[in-house]
Formats: sequence, C-alpha cells, structure tokens
Amino acid sequence: MYRDNTKVIHIGDRVIGGGNPILIQSMTNTKTEDVSATVKQIKKLEAAGCDIIRCAVPTMEAAEALGKIKKKISIPLVADIHFDYKLAIAAMEHGADKIRINPGNIGSLDRIKAVVDVAKERKIPIRVGVNSGSLEKELVEKYHGVTAEGIVESALDKVRIIEDLGYDNLVISIKSSDVMMCDAAHSLIAEQTKYPLHVGITEAGTLYSGNIKSAIGLGMILSKGIGDTIRVSLTGDPLEEIKSAKRILKTLNLRKGGIEVVSCPTCGRTQIDLIGLANKVEDMVQDIDLDIKVAVMGCVVNGPGEAKEADIGVAGGKGEGLLIKKGEIVKKVPEKDLLGCLREELLNWPKTI
Repeated sequence: MYRDNTKVIHIGDRVIGGGNPILIQSMTNTKTEDVSATVKQIKKLEAAGCDIIRCAVPTMEAAEALGKIKKKISIPLVADIHFDYKLAIAAMEHGADKIRINPGNIGSLDRIKAVVDVAKERKIPIRVGVNSGSLEKELVEKYHGVTAEGIVESALDKVRIIEDLGYDNLVISIKSSDVMMCDAAHSLIAEQTKYPLHVGITEAGTLYSGNIKSAIGLGMILSKGIGDTIRVSLTGDPLEEIKSAKRILKTLNLRKGGIEVVSCPTCGRTQIDLIGLANKVEDMVQDIDLDIKVAVMGCVVNGPGEAKEADIGVAGGKGEGLLIKKGEIVKKVPEKDLLGCLREELLNWPKTI
C-alpha cells in the first residue's frame, strides 16, 4: 500500500508515514493570540482524540503566543502560515512542531530559503499545502481549468523548490472542495512521490453536508492506501471534526478503539423515542474506552435478532425495553432507565488485554 512506503516524518513526539497509524488533525478557531481560549480548546480536542493541532498565525503576536500555548498542551502544534515568511520563522522560533506554507504565496526564493534554513536547523517538517482555489493562472490555462493534474503539478513544483534548497523533511497536502477531483489528484500524486500525504476535503461545508462529502472523499482516498494524516473540515465546532474522523477511520478498519453504535431506522412498530435514545447513547459512549459494538433497536419484535452481531444493546417496547447481550435477552428495564442501565453495563465491561 502507498502509505506503507511513504517517508517517515517526526512531528513533535508523533510519527507519520512508513505505515504508522493515520493521525487525526484539526484546527483551532479561537484567536491564537488568546492563549487561554486556544489552550482550552486544544485540550478539549485532545481529549476527544485529536493527535495534531494546527493554529492560524496571521500576526507576530500569534507567532509569539505559540510558545505559551505549547507549554500547556500535550500534542504537536502546527503553525498555519500565509504570505509572510517572517511569521513562519517566528512560529518555528517559538516552538511550532511543524509549519504549513504554500511556497507560492511566501514570496521570493530568498524568503523561501530563509524559512527552509530555520526549519532545517531545527529539524521542523514543512507541510506544503496547495488548494484548488489557489491554483496558478498558468496551470489553469495549461489544463483548461482547475484539474487534478494541475493541482498535482503545482504541489510537486513547490516541493522541488524546497528540495532544491536541500530539505526533504516534508508533508504534502493537496485539497479541493470537489470530491472527485480530490480523489483523482491523490491517486495521481501517490504514484509520483514518497512524501506523507495529509488528506482532507477542503471547505466541505456544514455539519450535515461536510460530513457526507468528507466521508465519501476520505473513504475513497484512504481505502486506496493513500493518506497518512486526515482532517474532516467542517463549518462548526472542531470537536465534531474529531468525532467524524474517528468514525471514518474505524469504519474503514484503519483504527481500533472506541464504541461503535448501530441503530435501526424508525418504523411504525417503534413505541419508544428511538431517535432521542440513539442520539443519547452515541453521546454517552464518547468517554468510554471500549472496542465493542452497541446496538440501539426500536422494537422487541426484531430487536434481539438484529442486535445479535453487537456485543450489547437495547431494544425498545411500550414504556420499557430489553437489555441484550450477543442477541440474548438479559433483562427487561423501564424506558426511563434504559440509558442508565446501558451505561452501567458499559462501565463494568471487562477490559480486553
């Protein structure tokens, strides 16, 4: 597989590439200059399962804040830089574990070299990021529009600039809001480079549409063996990005751990608040570290049979429900006690070694 053969890159105390586990990234939406608010958000994201965090660095004050932020968090910190090479240098001097730049908007070769020299001296990886929306005019003309081929050519051109400056501690990111174009671009670039790839569908949209586009796009790309880190880009709370990323990886059997909740669609036999119960169960299991499947079924007619493949589950009846383990009914519980009963069972579930 492609990801088994990508170059190994160290980002702080984390390692990507070379077949290492795919890591989940997100980005803070606080003002980076507000150290307290940024640290608070990062800690929440880390607790939810974020492996690497990126912060925008639009000002020198933000670059300087990175040093204070880094002292209070436990995951690698990536500085997101646009246009100003001095901010990239300052971010690294204040402890950034990785920087994200597009050499095309940093400026002259001398400015790019100044950034690369500091990265080289401090052994800090550079993520070369190219988005379809920022594709150079000449490539748009060459390929008669924005295309996967143009995105790949742009990214590899930027990579060569840094390689020619004697540095290859690199990660590549090529993104588009067009799912099919993004998939095609990743298939092309995976054949042409050994650098680790950060994968995401950029500007995917709201929680609803963004999750659908990201699940399809990331699913297509990751299932081909492409991708070493991922971000689910959503217009919403960054915590939702982590939840979605974890579920995508688990669904593709690319990450273990975390409870998987399965639930049946509603139908005319349903006599409990199945929708409310399923959502409460999904929220309730977020802080329970078990690698098992939990079923939430709407009726006692088909519930036990449908829940047979789950480790544990509940099936609703009229004002009551059944607790089920491996398809076998364990006990009957009043509807109001179903959630608490299930949580108690999960908290006492035997840990596997």
